[in-house]
Amino acid sequence: MKGHPVFGDSLIAAHLLAIDLFLYVVQVVTPEDPTTPPPWYVAVPLTLGVVVPVGFRRKYPVAAAYATLLFGVPHSILELGIASLFTTCISVYTLVAYVSRRQGLLYVLANAVVTGVQAWLQYSAQMVILLIVVALMFALCWVLGEFVGARRAYHAAVEQRLALLEVERDHQARMAVAAERARIARELHDVVAHAVSVIVVQADGAAYAVRTQPELAERAVRTISATGREALTELRRLLGVLRSEDARDDLTPQPGAESLAELAERVRAVGLPVHLEITGAVDDLPAGVGLGVYRIVQEALTNTLKHAGPGTRAVVRVERSGDRVELEICDDGHQAVRPLVGVSGGNGLIGMRERALVFGGSLDAGPRPEGGWRVLASLPLTAE
Repeated sequence: MKGHPVFGDSLIAAHLLAIDLFLYVVQVVTPEDPTTPPPWYVAVPLTLGVVVPVGFRRKYPVAAAYATLLFGVPHSILELGIASLFTTCISVYTLVAYVSRRQGLLYVLANAVVTGVQAWLQYSAQMVILLIVVALMFALCWVLGEFVGARRAYHAAVEQRLALLEVERDHQARMAVAAERARIARELHDVVAHAVSVIVVQADGAAYAVRTQPELAERAVRTISATGREALTELRRLLGVLRSEDARDDLTPQPGAESLAELAERVRAVGLPVHLEITGAVDDLPAGVGLGVYRIVQEALTNTLKHAGPGTRAVVRVERSGDRVELEICDDGHQAVRPLVGVSGGNGLIGMRERALVFGGSLDAGPRPEGGWRVLASLPLTAE
């Protein structure tokens, strides 16, 4: 019924129609009834005109309310049943709850004018009692309409706020991804710029030594070849990374995997005991991969410092196996949940995951079953 409100309202209209038709039949077949009911071709259309608009009261509330009022006047004058009274009360409730207080007040005033004229024409003690009952029913329907309207407005405001928060969350995530991509592009630019500088210097040296010292020139050419291949690999990794035009600062050499020991020592000095395990040779990693390894470990340890609480220990494992580098950074902290976009403004996990994806690798982060947090990353050494 919530998904199809016309269906539920049509059931209400059908019940009112059945009651009025039953009362009409009783009035017709009762010989001792002093009142003479109108013909069926008058009673049935008037009853239908009163109850049918109820089925569309939420789709066309104003039109349905005044249609009910229009057919309800002759319906009540001919005393064809209770449908005119109940449909009018339903219309008051509908206008207050679904439209506005102003429309509800105008409708009540219109009913008051019609009822006042009818009471003046048919004045009796029974009519006075009926007016009091109608006024009480109108008041009850108005209060119910105010209550339901306030709840609908509150739920609409909550849904709008949730939608805005969802849009804001997505926007922040996109901003975090864009900022991290710009940062990665900036760092890879440093690596490539350094390689090109080495090539230029070696090429100049080879040009001077090619006749007098051919062995030195040959060594310089080999260095140029190796450096050029490494730079070409980094350029291929750079494809797909968007860099903002204003990101031209911080063109300084970046650390690599060989700097992990210094990083661990600095973190220990801050107050987080770190155990570093390195398996395999990581000093000769490609510059971009070494930088990615360093930044992932740095961000993971920073998150541990921020969120894990006092007395926490961390373990960093770096293993070079074949053409991949595997990373594992885990701690035994007390906080098991750390947000993707932190409430303090950090975007650590987004940045680490984006950095791993840029190099063609993968990253997974989450709580450990035994407590604490773990970050697993895998970076390929060759461009895919």
